Amino acid sequence: MSNVLYPNKQEFDELIKNEKVLVDFFATWCGPCKMIGPNIEKLAEENADATVIKIDVDKHPEIAAVYGVQTIPTLIAFKKGQIVNQKIGFIPYPEILAMITS
Repeated sequence: MSNVLYPNKQEFDELIKNEKVLVDFFATWCGPCKMIGPNIEKLAEENADATVIKIDVDKHPEIAAVYGVQTIPTLIAFKKGQIVNQKIGFIPYPEILAMITS
């Protein structure tokens, strides 16, 4: 069972207030998004104290727009509602992990 969350806008706004949050903005048709997917799942499984969220930009363009997401995949790390890190494109697992641990 996956520990990755797929929230609606209202749930998203609450979840990003958690201590360690990683959001993966993706689309089902995006090749690099599919490549990074297993790394996002691994992060969620190995870091139970982190909130890991995936936002499909086609289903929730309003959330992507708020954060200026124009390229996917885009990963944004939040701490208590504040953006602490942001990366665009395919990123190796160690860099993804560092986004929520540094």
